[in-house]
Amino acid sequence: MTSPIVDCTPFRAELLALAAELPQVPRADLYGFLEKAGELSGRLPRELAAVLDAFNERGSEDGYLVLRGLPVDESELPPTPTTTPAPVDRPLLVMEAMLALTGRRLGLHTGYQELRSGTVYHDVYPSPGAHYLSSETSETLLEFHTEMAYHVLQPNYVMLACSRADHERRAETLVGSVRKALRLLDDETRTRLFDRKLPCCVDVAFRGGIEDPGAIAQVKPLYGDVDDPCLGYDRELLAPVDPLDKEAVAVLSKALDEVTVSVKLVPGDVLIIDNFRTTHARTPFSPRWDGKDRWLHRVYIRTDRAGQLSGGERAGDVVSFTPRG
Repeated sequence: MTSPIVDCTPFRAELLALAAELPQVPRADLYGFLEKAGELSGRLPRELAAVLDAFNERGSEDGYLVLRGLPVDESELPPTPTTTPAPVDRPLLVMEAMLALTGRRLGLHTGYQELRSGTVYHDVYPSPGAHYLSSETSETLLEFHTEMAYHVLQPNYVMLACSRADHERRAETLVGSVRKALRLLDDETRTRLFDRKLPCCVDVAFRGGIEDPGAIAQVKPLYGDVDDPCLGYDRELLAPVDPLDKEAVAVLSKALDEVTVSVKLVPGDVLIIDNFRTTHARTPFSPRWDGKDRWLHRVYIRTDRAGQLSGGERAGDVVSFTPRG
């Protein structure tokens, strides 16, 4: 079995040279920045490009890739942010450049209007008093979820780049692959969940200012190819009502737990999660609020699969929320 971890240390010099050709203030003209990144992605090192293209075409049993050993400006980083969004004039960080170059090889960077002020690049850092469903929580488990499974324009990939790890190197990103979990499901559960719409709540950002609008979306836990299905799963938000549906979701949850693997992100890592075939979570860690807490960069990538694109879209577009129904 091919390892999901790709050693990128041999490519550092080439990647830094490509990063130097990118506009150095990305948010000043994000469309232009990502268009240039798209051009440069055609010049990625051959071995790295081949890995990304294969993952984009077929996915993998694991449902994720880790690009490890990428160049990172750890010694020159500013303090870990405490507010969002990032200033428009913030100079390009090396790991942001890596997300641009590798992400454009996969598809189109996309912002979501209701999330993080519609920004495309997200700083992910611990924040005191963060909502338990927010990526800014730190000292509680961020539960398993398929990112925006309730959104008609759900991203194909979630990409996380690490500029700083947490101090104790405790934080783990957990990934459960449906391709592995499917083997553990009995035929009755698979049949019950396949193409079956279940009520699903949505994250706080997509509630339109209503504290609890209820289950405003309908999500299919398994769908697509019956022999190689996609996954729509959220441990906190999926809200089946029928007892048989609840039982089937519980069986799926147990199977996903059994196949879960953990990834500890270190500076210079880019984690690429196949958001149509996995669910992911993050374990707790303890911030110190000293300017050097864990700092990730996140982008969402859409491709031409699963109705995400209708034609004419550009990398850097911001889309509005439509719940699955």
